[in-house]
Amino acid sequence: MSRILLSPPDVGWDERRLLLEAFDSNWIAPAGPHLDAFEHEFAAAVGVPHAVALSSGTAALHLALIAVGVRPGDRVITSTLTFAATANAIVYVGAEPVFVDVSHATWTLDPDLLAEELALNARLGRRVGAVIPVDLYGQCADYARIRAVADRYGVPVVEDAAEALGGSYRGSPAGSFGACAAFSFNGNKIITTSGGGMLVSRDRAIVERARYLSTQAKEPLPYYEHLEVGYNYRMSNLLAALGVAQLRSLPRKLARRREVRERYSAAFAAHPGLTLMPEAEYGRSNCWLTCVRVDPIAFGADREGVRLHLDSCGIEARPVWKPLHMQPAFRHCVFRSGEVAAALFADGLCLPSGSSLSQADQRRVIEAIEESCGIESRGSECAQLAVAVG
Repeated sequence: MSRILLSPPDVGWDERRLLLEAFDSNWIAPAGPHLDAFEHEFAAAVGVPHAVALSSGTAALHLALIAVGVRPGDRVITSTLTFAATANAIVYVGAEPVFVDVSHATWTLDPDLLAEELALNARLGRRVGAVIPVDLYGQCADYARIRAVADRYGVPVVEDAAEALGGSYRGSPAGSFGACAAFSFNGNKIITTSGGGMLVSRDRAIVERARYLSTQAKEPLPYYEHLEVGYNYRMSNLLAALGVAQLRSLPRKLARRREVRERYSAAFAAHPGLTLMPEAEYGRSNCWLTCVRVDPIAFGADREGVRLHLDSCGIEARPVWKPLHMQPAFRHCVFRSGEVAAALFADGLCLPSGSSLSQADQRRVIEAIEESCGIESRGSECAQLAVAVG
C-alpha cells in the first residue's frame, strides 16, 4: 500500500492541457495570457477587483506590508498560531513581530487580546504598522471584530489567507477583508501552482505598487532604470496556466475536502477524547486540513503516540503549527498570552485531508487512529502494513 500524504496536489488532464498550451505558445517568462487570465479569474473568485500573481504567498505578504506603509521599526501584530512565513515577512520589512494568542472557539486571532495589545501600544506611543490575522487551516478570523478595533487605532489589516481559498466569513469570501490579502499556492494548498501566491485588494494602488516592486521596480523606459530596490517575485506564465485549471476545479475540491471532514467527524463521534477543530458560527471553512485534538486520558493515547502509530502505518500526520512565540527564531519577540496556542500544539494533529483522498484510504487512517489506543479496528490493513515495513 502506498503512503497516504497529508495534502498532496490534486491535478489532472485540464492542468496538463493548459500547461502544454502555455508551453507551445512560447509564453514562458513571467508575462503572458495565462498569467493575465489567472489574475482576472482569481480576483473574481475572491470578490475583489485587483490581483497580482507572485512567486509565493510569502512574497505576497512581504509586498502587502510594504504597500500598506509598514516601516522599519514598526510593530506588526499577528497570531502566534501560524506558519513562520507570516512572521518572516514582517522581519523582511524591518518591523518587529508581536504575537497574540488565539481563541478557543476558532483557533484564530483573539480580538479581545488584540484590543488589549493595540491599546497598550497606543499608550506607550509605539507605532503599529499593521495587523495580520491568519485564516487558520481554512477558517477565517473574526473580521468584524478585528477590523473594528484596528480601525479605532488607524491600523491597516492585512489578511493572511494563505490556507483559506474558498472559505468565507458572514457570506463573503476569504481574502475580501482588510486593506489586502495574501494567498499561497504551495504544493499542499487547496489549489496549487507548484509554488506561487497572489496578492488581492479592493485598492488598485496597493496591487499596482506590489506589481511594480515584484518586477525589480523597473521603470517604464526603453533602458533599465530603477528608482528604488525591487524584488524578483513575479509568477511565470507556465505556473499561471496550471493555476487557471486548478481554480476552475475549486468547487469540486472544496466539496471533497468537506466530505473528508464529515467522515472524520462521524467516525470520531464514537470515541471520547477526539475533538475536531471547531467551525466558527460566523463562517464556513474550506476544510483545507482537518485537525483533531487528542485528549490522552479520555482517548487512551496522546497526540504523539497517535502520530507515530500513523507513521508506522504509512500515513502522514503532523502536529498543528508550533506557536511562533515558542520558536527559537522569534524568542526575542513580544507576545501576549499564548496558552491556548500552546495547548493546541501539545494535543492537536493534522490528518490527511486532500481532495484526492479516497474513502478506502481514509478508512485506513481512521482504523489506524483507533488502533493507536488499542481499540479494535474494522480491518487489519494497518497492522499488515506495519509488519511489512517493520
